[in-house]
Amino acid sequence: MKVLEPIRWDVVEKKLYVLNQLRLPTTIEYLEKNTIEGVFYAIKHMELRGAPLIGIAAAYGIVLGLKNLKSNENLFDNVKENAKFLAKARPTAFNLFWALNRMQKCAIEIKERPSLSLKEKVRIMEEEAIKIHREDERNNFRIGENFLNNLLVHDGDTILTHCNAGVLATSKYGTATSPMYLSKEKGWNIRVYVDETRPYLQGARLTAFELNEAGINVTLICDNMAGVVLSKGKVNEIIVGADRIAANGDVANKIGTMSLAVLAKHFDVPFYVAAPSTTIELACDCGNSIPIEERDANEVTNWFGTRIAPQGINVYNPAFDVTPHELITAIVTEKGVIKKSFSENIKKIAKVSKVL
Repeated sequence: MKVLEPIRWDVVEKKLYVLNQLRLPTTIEYLEKNTIEGVFYAIKHMELRGAPLIGIAAAYGIVLGLKNLKSNENLFDNVKENAKFLAKARPTAFNLFWALNRMQKCAIEIKERPSLSLKEKVRIMEEEAIKIHREDERNNFRIGENFLNNLLVHDGDTILTHCNAGVLATSKYGTATSPMYLSKEKGWNIRVYVDETRPYLQGARLTAFELNEAGINVTLICDNMAGVVLSKGKVNEIIVGADRIAANGDVANKIGTMSLAVLAKHFDVPFYVAAPSTTIELACDCGNSIPIEERDANEVTNWFGTRIAPQGINVYNPAFDVTPHELITAIVTEKGVIKKSFSENIKKIAKVSKVL
């Protein structure tokens, strides 16, 4: 299978290369990011996106923020301030805060080892960012395995997905797409319907693109066609990703996910959420506590520089919605499958450190 790399870390030059998702699928372009400000811009302006990938990029951003650190400066203070800066890039994706918290914990451990040279301290911070990157790849593979091993996906199934929770949103395999890629590797005959996902068209531009590149049988539909597809019995299960999961099992994901869950309930189609355990925030009791990012009106009124709505029209553009846990059949993580008693079992799955 042909698999794209959404980001690359150059261990020699200490630079981050970001696949510019704003230009996909027509142009494959890698942007060089050698400052923390560059990483912030990439996250904020969606040159890269997807909760796991945002967290990975932020970890590398912390490393880039150490490049000009002087020997007499406090590394932990530098990391703490840069973490506050990066945390402002996107408010909903919990993986961002989880990764920044982990990098701060690493800085605390370094602080307690005064014998280390500045060069050794920076190297340890870089190694921690690389670990976060590689762990995500392993976790995504395990998510796919849990789908297949627990018989949530079968040979011959047709899956519907929304937005992009694929390779381009993670390090590799994706979350919602992981069972699709693993099924392909097994030689299974699966088919995938992809919602276009307005207003940013991540489904059309990204998910349809990457699955097609991998040789998976994919069909693109408009968001408002999902009801018809489900009503005709064309779909065996729906699999989506998540940007944040509350302690009770409520899930924030790309706008349109909740509507899809309501349709799934009506047509009795299993609705699965695929996400690493790092997407779970135990401190968030329910979906009402999840901050929902509202983005610029131009994303709705314009496309590729062309105005598609009246000048001066009022626009409401929430980037995410919250799907109540009652509408979710199961949440699948790298640690296992949660099918019932979400509040109780989520606590067993996730261990979230206190935010520094």
